[in-house]
Amino acid sequence: MTNLVEMGKQAKQAAFVLAQCSEKEKNHALQCIADQLEQQADRILAENEKDIQAAQQNGLSEALIDRLLLTPERLHAIAQDVRHIISLPDPVGKIIDGGTLDSGLKIERVRVPLGVVATIYEARPNVTIDVASLCLKTGNAVILRGGKETQHSNKILVEVVQQALLQANLPQYAVQAITDPNRDLVMQLMKLDRYVDMLIPRGGAGLHQLCKENSTIPVIVGGVGVCHIFVEESADLNRALAVISNAKTQRPSTCNTLETLLVQESIAAQFLPMLAEFSQSKIKFHANSTALSILSDAGAQVVPLQEQDLQQEWGSPDLNVVIVKDINEAVAFINQYGTQHSDAILTSSQPLAQQFINQVDSAAVYVNASTRFTDGGQFGLGAEVAVSTQKLHSRGPMGLEALTSYKWVGVGDYLARP
Repeated sequence: MTNLVEMGKQAKQAAFVLAQCSEKEKNHALQCIADQLEQQADRILAENEKDIQAAQQNGLSEALIDRLLLTPERLHAIAQDVRHIISLPDPVGKIIDGGTLDSGLKIERVRVPLGVVATIYEARPNVTIDVASLCLKTGNAVILRGGKETQHSNKILVEVVQQALLQANLPQYAVQAITDPNRDLVMQLMKLDRYVDMLIPRGGAGLHQLCKENSTIPVIVGGVGVCHIFVEESADLNRALAVISNAKTQRPSTCNTLETLLVQESIAAQFLPMLAEFSQSKIKFHANSTALSILSDAGAQVVPLQEQDLQQEWGSPDLNVVIVKDINEAVAFINQYGTQHSDAILTSSQPLAQQFINQVDSAAVYVNASTRFTDGGQFGLGAEVAVSTQKLHSRGPMGLEALTSYKWVGVGDYLARP
């Protein structure tokens, strides 16, 4: 039987130890983890196969199964991601700013670990290692709660990590996982504020809403990506096709995937047939009335757009297409239907690009680039613990610094306040 209070106590004690570790000690532990992931690949893949078989029997979508799947190549890439984190500078102990006050007090803001981080996520076993590695690098303990789809994968991954921690002479309970699929444990975890300092949900809108409504722990909201690209009339239409294809089809199951394409009406009749030909039926379009007619005449796979589609994270090669009058209508549309994740404009107009940047209220805004760049690795942060779409503490891909807080350190010469 899972005892969350005991897990919380163990995590808190482990966090106390980790906060005092040197960068060298933490990097050694990460190296042990990367090596163990590769050395125990057969065990890990065998357990992952159990999750895949269960997912297929339960009728999970291909997109979800793809998120769940581990292969030798993916496992090696995960180990390499851990090694990359080793190469990143440790933010803990860094002085953010400071100086000497008129009173003579020397004051500095110094980065420190958060303490204990908990994360709730769905069918993504790579998240187990990403989050554990980032937390360890920043001196945080972590409690992981993956979905029931990843039960076997998460259990073996955490076992491997804990073995590596012991090998590195660090507390094994620095990384723990709730592998019991009982949903009541999620509710209990959200009330564990005595021991957990931050809760990060990674999943659909329902999970985020559940955490916001029930958690007594501060919650980082994000990861729900209804992302848009607006094709403005001055855009290079031929080059725009490759960006749109990348944003939609490179990996449709991710949160930074394009879900709604906005096309300025002045170029719709020219551009949409080009898009239909370029996509070669790899994309299923959900289009409003004018776009539906143009795409249908061009031989595209297209169905009428429904209102609920505009708030849909498809997780598949489905794409909403909406024709808008101009940039003002595009911005209003994005601010109404977007999730403040990642949105882009394709344009040759610098003034309109700047207007888009200023007016679209999203964590990541792009000019002439794919939304797929919203990723900790692509941003040079190493792996990411989440993509935050809120404005407090952290926004966008959350790397190492986002897993720290700071303390004020004041030093005087037996100084009393005047």
